[in-house]
Amino acid sequence: MKLIGILGGMSWESTALYYRVINETVKARLGKLHSARLLLHSVDFQEIERLQHAGDWNATAVILGEAARGLKDGGADFLLIATNTMHKVADEITTASGLEILHIADPTGAALVRNGIKCVALLGTRFTMEQEFYRTRLVTKFGLEVMVPDRNEREEIHRIIYEELCQGIVRAESAALFTNIIMNMKARGAQAVILGCTEITMIVNSADCPVPAYDTTTLHAQAAVDKAIGET
Repeated sequence: MKLIGILGGMSWESTALYYRVINETVKARLGKLHSARLLLHSVDFQEIERLQHAGDWNATAVILGEAARGLKDGGADFLLIATNTMHKVADEITTASGLEILHIADPTGAALVRNGIKCVALLGTRFTMEQEFYRTRLVTKFGLEVMVPDRNEREEIHRIIYEELCQGIVRAESAALFTNIIMNMKARGAQAVILGCTEITMIVNSADCPVPAYDTTTLHAQAAVDKAIGET
């Protein structure tokens, strides 16, 4: 089994989900007492969040690149960035560490294509929804039409992620707001929704979602196990 390197702590709430899903998937695939071989570097999210909102992405890349080099020195065979937003600096982290990154958008894009989805709504931080680093990958690599909510809805999603979900707070009124936004996106033609922030799975119940929901956290974690144990 390959050694998985994880850059986590952004937030620790979602990193805990990664640890659980990866180990549950290894157990399901291999049975008995098997668990994942992994190394985790968990950063202080307060500093990363400050730099994100200051627009200093170069500084975030330096912090995460140094952490990734440590994972490589520890023997990691490949790397997960356990957050959608920080894939904005994925190339810089690869250059700094020399580790291959399993990009979080790829397992979700592949699943959407397999299921015949052509038009998908993307929910995430304002950075993920509004900037090109994430949407462009889904469009160019997987041929998807990617829609995002309107400006006011994007602001509310962003606020809920940072002020509530990243702090372990799940409010019923916020869950209802997410449902209404997804309903609006469905009315605009979205066939499915990408839960494009690793915390959103805490508040959107896939079973009750108005359209099929693709949880990037779970899909990313499962793809890491596929790579670690040699399955495709």
